[in-house]
Amino acid sequence: MRAFLGVLACSLTVLSVHGLYSASDDVVELNPSNFNREVLQSDSLWLIEFYAPWCGHCKNLAPEWKKAATALKGIVKVGAVDADQHNSLGGQYGVRGFPTIKIFGANKNKPEDYQGGRSSQAIVDAALNALRSLVKDRLGGKTGGSDHGRQSGGGGGAGNKKDVVELTDDNFDRTVLDSDDVWLVEFFAPWCGHCKNLEPEWTAAATEIKDQTKGKVKLGAVDATVHQGLASRYGIRGFPTIKIFRKGEEPEDYQGGRTRSDIVARAMDLYSDNIPPPELQEILNEDVLKKTCEDYQLCIISVLPHILDTGASGRNSYLEVMRTMAEKYKKKMWGSVICTS
Repeated sequence: MRAFLGVLACSLTVLSVHGLYSASDDVVELNPSNFNREVLQSDSLWLIEFYAPWCGHCKNLAPEWKKAATALKGIVKVGAVDADQHNSLGGQYGVRGFPTIKIFGANKNKPEDYQGGRSSQAIVDAALNALRSLVKDRLGGKTGGSDHGRQSGGGGGAGNKKDVVELTDDNFDRTVLDSDDVWLVEFFAPWCGHCKNLEPEWTAAATEIKDQTKGKVKLGAVDATVHQGLASRYGIRGFPTIKIFRKGEEPEDYQGGRTRSDIVARAMDLYSDNIPPPELQEILNEDVLKKTCEDYQLCIISVLPHILDTGASGRNSYLEVMRTMAEKYKKKMWGSVICTS
């Protein structure tokens, strides 16, 4: 009996170590046998966690990773690699710590490093931002070749250098501080290796952010070795340093990741803080539906009872609920239309 209990205890210990994910989860378990087929030959966007079963941070991440996988089911693929067991896969992608999360987008050979938060919400938001970028690249005829996955590890993609505004001691106040727009400003030194790695990511992000925010969020750069007055004013002691400027507020330090997708995600958060919720449009014809929804990744269509069934007060109650939800979730940047029977 004692021997049986000993075997049982041993078995339970093994299960607790190797049981972060199972076939019942929406997380796809990946290994050297299926990785090429499932990921590299796939057209889907993948978020993949490289983990070790004994890693405490990995155990803490597991429930959030599962939630994110369930939320993204059918939209973005979410996988996991036991890099302790399959260390060849981890080594192939430069995994040196656990958990390491990588985004496999258009160029599967050069995935992006995920530098965001470890909550399911943060993971889902990053996935949707990456998906939006992938769709826009495809729409523009980019297939993820040499434009993506530069040595900075972020899959920066092409951008227009003119979209990064050159800021100086002379133009900073009138360009940034007097502006109604939100600014992300990088203070750099030309000799700084990290600054050189950031440059293609910053440029690609600037172009994408300009398009997505209609110019309401801008990216700039200050050569702090030349414009030392600005560097001194804002207490710059290391490179690169990124600060966020909003009119009438003290500048704040940017604390996010250094990939294009990280920078874009933070910029979109800043943009959505200052935009009104989507206006409720009634579907009167096909043109209204197209005009309201075609620019959004997701459009909410609400079907309301006829006003004769609810009365004016009932209709207004429905509309108030919808306006409240539109305000609450405006950061998602969804479209919203109503259909009345």
